[in-house]
Amino acid sequence: MADVTAAEKPADEGAEKVPEKASKHYTWHGEDGKTIDYTGTAEMVDIFDDKGKAMCHQFCLSYVSDDVDKSDRPVTFLWNGGPGGSSSMVCIGGMGPVRVPTDGTRHLPNTCPVEDNPYTLLQVSDLVFIDAPGTGYSHVAAGYDPKKVWGVDGDGDAMARTVIAWLNEHNAWDRPHYLYGESYGTTRAAVVYRLLGERGVGVDGVVEQSSILDYAVMLPGNDDYYAGMFPVMAATAQSAGVTGQGVSPEDWFAQAMDFVNTTYINALTIAGNLPQDKMQEIAEKMSEFIGLPVDFIMARKLRIELYEFRAHFAQDKGLSHGRYDTRFTEQVYQPVQGDLGFFQMEDPSYDAIQVVYNEVYQKLLRDMGFAGYPNYCGLNIEVNEAWNWNHDMPGVGTAPMPNVAFDIATALRRNPTSHVIFLGGRHDGATPYWNVIHDMAKMYLPDDLAKQVLWYESSNGHMLYADTEALKATTPVLQDFYDLRHQA
Repeated sequence: MADVTAAEKPADEGAEKVPEKASKHYTWHGEDGKTIDYTGTAEMVDIFDDKGKAMCHQFCLSYVSDDVDKSDRPVTFLWNGGPGGSSSMVCIGGMGPVRVPTDGTRHLPNTCPVEDNPYTLLQVSDLVFIDAPGTGYSHVAAGYDPKKVWGVDGDGDAMARTVIAWLNEHNAWDRPHYLYGESYGTTRAAVVYRLLGERGVGVDGVVEQSSILDYAVMLPGNDDYYAGMFPVMAATAQSAGVTGQGVSPEDWFAQAMDFVNTTYINALTIAGNLPQDKMQEIAEKMSEFIGLPVDFIMARKLRIELYEFRAHFAQDKGLSHGRYDTRFTEQVYQPVQGDLGFFQMEDPSYDAIQVVYNEVYQKLLRDMGFAGYPNYCGLNIEVNEAWNWNHDMPGVGTAPMPNVAFDIATALRRNPTSHVIFLGGRHDGATPYWNVIHDMAKMYLPDDLAKQVLWYESSNGHMLYADTEALKATTPVLQDFYDLRHQA
């Protein structure tokens, strides 16, 4: 392992001072004695608008194989979501070369071991983790209006510019290019996928982990919200040992999805015109799936909010369930702490890993020799609250709520040799799998394009990497996905 090296570009007089770039050589050790020599680099990448005005100083953490010939080695650009979230969790959690091992649904201790990640994407691709503007160490340049990049279209533009700047900086134009997004990062990846194509950058593949494409589902009372949540609740009830006994988790989830498609969505659509006896019949079937009492379901006219399920499902045990991964539980709060907004933001599946991930990530950067800033902003609430949700959808026009399924479909039509894979978790209460399947079905892709879209469902919640068994099972799926470029 070589010593840390650091270099800094000469700065123009009066320019903002940014941390120096730092690099370090490592060796990854995998199973069966496999090794990869690679270089980790932490750096600030400057991006500019079309008039040459500095927009942002973007933090990029890259892991690049030391192989001399990289002509067929992909480079993947990865990010988390929020909006307002940095890329640290998808890095240290499961896609980077080192990870914090998780322990089922148990809360990790504050000091955890770190291991060479046997499931890292470094086995098939070089990796570049990018913090979105205003998150992590990335920040908007002095004198540039943050509102221009804190929004669906502005953020997509900034991240596309960051990808291009990194390709220029590292002379990587002759490499296969991939995008990997999680949560809101899937929304971002869809926009960047289209924008890069419009700017002459080919994208070979896009990985959409825990996807959300159409944000109209988040509006109060939207039928698709209840439809999407139902299979998640069914999977949770089964994992808790309440329903679905004697049925495999895959089959139980499939049965719940089928019930939504054939029965439940129709009942939601009919709403108050549904006969009472039919409502009773459907409530009884719902109870068999999700374990809540029939009277409880009837009182809510078949429409169960996730927070209600989380709060009531295990209340007899003094527990409430998580949102990101509904298998996680924590002790209920005192009755005086009944603020709904507070409860909805509390999540044992996030609490179980977040602090450890952040501390290990900071140690990793310091080991590399990167000083950073006084504060690494893993989740910037200011960015989230200021977000501009307007989106100029291709061929549709500007809408106040984005539906980036149109961006994916448009990019695929323009680039029919590229591939997209959607990774979904059965216990994901943040971005339910049913919804993304529904959203893409509404694009009516012809068969020759539909075959370019792949689907993979597993046991995890929102954060694939927090479920070691799911991460292990998904690794060969992703490796096969990357190999598809040779079949184009």
